[in-house]
Amino acid sequence: MRIGSTTFSGFAAATIRGLMLAGFAALMLVAAPASQAAEFQTLEIITKSGVQVFSVEMAKTEQERATGLMYRKELAEGKGMLFDFTPEQQVSMWMKNTYISLDMIFIAGDGRIIRIAENTEPESLKTISSGGPAKGVLEVIAGTAKKFGIRPGDRVAHPLFGGK
Repeated sequence: MRIGSTTFSGFAAATIRGLMLAGFAALMLVAAPASQAAEFQTLEIITKSGVQVFSVEMAKTEQERATGLMYRKELAEGKGMLFDFTPEQQVSMWMKNTYISLDMIFIAGDGRIIRIAENTEPESLKTISSGGPAKGVLEVIAGTAKKFGIRPGDRVAHPLFGGK
């Protein structure tokens, strides 16, 4: 193996090659966007027309919240991502590097929906505010709120909000 003007052979070359591969692998892990949060949970929204059940990825850590659904090309109906912003606080989101339109459902600490931003614009840097203190934000595929009649005031059942 040759690096610059120095030639290595045998064990030294294998060691250097291994270190280079390990370094490259570590760089790829850091540079690659996270494709999925680590944990899935069930979440229910109680509307006037019935209960809607979703399977949600949990975004609990700072990195998971920062990445969210960025870089995704699709999101199936009935799936979503729930952002944990404990303690309850004013929340602002954006769509940077998010390729699919979403409905953002802002949820108070008691599980009450306080605001819905429907059909968000993919890759927009426009800030989308919760409009009041929120403990969680549920992101689902655009059109979900309209399709299921989800409205502000509806209730969310999930452990984050003291239910189920």
